[in-house]
Amino acid sequence: MDFSIKAFDTKNTIATAKAGVIAVAVFENKKLSQAAKALDGAGEITAALKSGDITGKAGTTLLLRGAKGAAAERVLLVGLGSDEAVSEKSFAGGVSAALKAFSTLGTSDAIIALPMTEVKDRDVNWAIRCVVQSGHEAVFRTDAQKSKKDPAAAGVKKIALAVPNNAATKLALAQAVAIANGMDLTKELGNTSANVCTPTHLANVAKKLGKDFKFEVEVLDRKQLEALKMNSFLSVTNGSEQPPKFIVIKHMGGKSKDAPVVLVGKGITFDTGGISLKAGPGMDEMKYDMGGAASVLGTFRAIGEMDLKLNVIGIIAACENMPSGRATKPGDIVTSMNGLTIEILNTDAEGRLVLCDALAYAERFNPAAVIDIATLTGACIVALGHHKSGLFTRDDAAHNKLADEIMAAGQNASDTAWRLPIGEEYNEQLKSNFADLANIGTPGGASCTAAAFLENFTRKYTWAHLDIAGTAWKSGGAKGATGRPVPLLSNFLINRAN
Repeated sequence: MDFSIKAFDTKNTIATAKAGVIAVAVFENKKLSQAAKALDGAGEITAALKSGDITGKAGTTLLLRGAKGAAAERVLLVGLGSDEAVSEKSFAGGVSAALKAFSTLGTSDAIIALPMTEVKDRDVNWAIRCVVQSGHEAVFRTDAQKSKKDPAAAGVKKIALAVPNNAATKLALAQAVAIANGMDLTKELGNTSANVCTPTHLANVAKKLGKDFKFEVEVLDRKQLEALKMNSFLSVTNGSEQPPKFIVIKHMGGKSKDAPVVLVGKGITFDTGGISLKAGPGMDEMKYDMGGAASVLGTFRAIGEMDLKLNVIGIIAACENMPSGRATKPGDIVTSMNGLTIEILNTDAEGRLVLCDALAYAERFNPAAVIDIATLTGACIVALGHHKSGLFTRDDAAHNKLADEIMAAGQNASDTAWRLPIGEEYNEQLKSNFADLANIGTPGGASCTAAAFLENFTRKYTWAHLDIAGTAWKSGGAKGATGRPVPLLSNFLINRAN
């Protein structure tokens, strides 16, 4: 779907605009948006509201053909609820309803003239991103591995946004498209079956991104990982026939001396639980356990397209977690890259075992900040549901500032996170009689103990952990990857670049 900006003024009015369809807003109190008023020369829109053909309730639509007040072939009335303050939810619902209506029409072009500058507590940049991301979501396909593809979607392919045409809106649109493209890549990777989306596949995707956007990409294999003494990461790979891949991708868009932001993604391309085998029902969804890695690659897709003026390094620890005669056993003890020994009490707590070595590796870049992203704990879903990602940092000035940045970026992107605690009390739960720490804690606060485990490997830099177990994918009839937290991460990096 192609997006553009179309500004209107006293000479080029919305009433004289030629298009297959124009979407304008109406409200529950029978009022019209400014754009709707401009198309109501013959009173048809007012009449539709008065007759009850459309109530103005958020998400309702009514199509008018051949409206006398418009040069466009069709006018789509979109309900946005009360006109006192268009809420974020009402606007997003109206956009989705408009896009759904567009998909049924026999035209390829449309203008969205909803009140994009009047959403409560939001600016026009947010509205532009909302439309673009909703547009991508509306046409996103999940049939890549079907023998017979679903019929190509009909309807609108080109959408013009009725907003002022200036440098700020042009930049907002370019960023919105880049982020949506990054989300698409993250969703494609997540949805691809694990026999195809292997660690090698992730490495190849990183290499392709490197060619497309001139990133520097390095892929370390088992022998190199052994030389680096990444025994914690390698312990997870022992039961699998798939070779592990440790992927480093660099976008050096800032000044050469600027410290980079490092994104670290968990890349478990399939998680059986290993010897601590998971239950069968729902195990197919463990192809999504590389959601952190996918979000790092999607974010790099976005910042590469934006040519962001910031140094960003991505690290992905990719492998499978499988049971076999070679697999790591509960009770085994391994030595991590930074020298800490770990008693592996549960092989299904494998994400922290790959991340801890990746976080130790991140030290070499003298980072400005490190954020790891992982589908780490089911306990995070218990705590936050599928609405917000879990955010963990240390409680001091530098880390509180980083947490505030991440929270604000998520809020601005409608890809929200919620801060949860870590501290010495959670490290107490990780004590082992036989090693420096155990890979699971005593009962209670499982998301917090997982984050506390990782914190032991991040003491030399400013760090945050995002647990995306509840936000990276959906189950049930809507099963599929969501593309989160690419919007949050992209906005965080844009803010850092500014």
